[in-house]
Amino acid sequence: MTNKFFPEEQITENDLYFLCYMIERVARKLHQKNKYVVNAIPKDEWVRLISLANVLHCENPLKIEEEWIEEYKLAKGNFDITDVDLELVDEIPSETQIGKVYTRLILSTLQPEEVQPEEDYIDGMIRVYNDEICETLDNYNSSAYYEPSYVITRAYNHGGF
Repeated sequence: MTNKFFPEEQITENDLYFLCYMIERVARKLHQKNKYVVNAIPKDEWVRLISLANVLHCENPLKIEEEWIEEYKLAKGNFDITDVDLELVDEIPSETQIGKVYTRLILSTLQPEEVQPEEDYIDGMIRVYNDEICETLDNYNSSAYYEPSYVITRAYNHGGF
């Protein structure tokens, strides 16, 4: 995948990870599901954001959260991913941990038609965040997010755990 602004640079897996991490941060701040954030931002903006990720990751994440919320007019919701049964959950996974889970899932399930310049990671990201498996991964009362990557990929490919 080629960077939209610097054609001599390639988009990396770290750029995709940065977007997944920020999606998680923004969704948690707004009390929304990740799917909301992904679908509220147009695809062409995601292409722009992944092309800027190598620069944006140097910024303060709080600043980027606020910029995304303001620029894309993201609204507060009533879904609190951190509202868990404390008898089942010792520790809520961090935004970085969940960003890595989603990044690995996107990369391991890229479709042949998604392997095209500028849009492969974005198409995969939109597809994965709109899949029903997210309901399970984002339920921290279960251990699905904690499973090895190949187990999560297999569950995705077979329609669930």
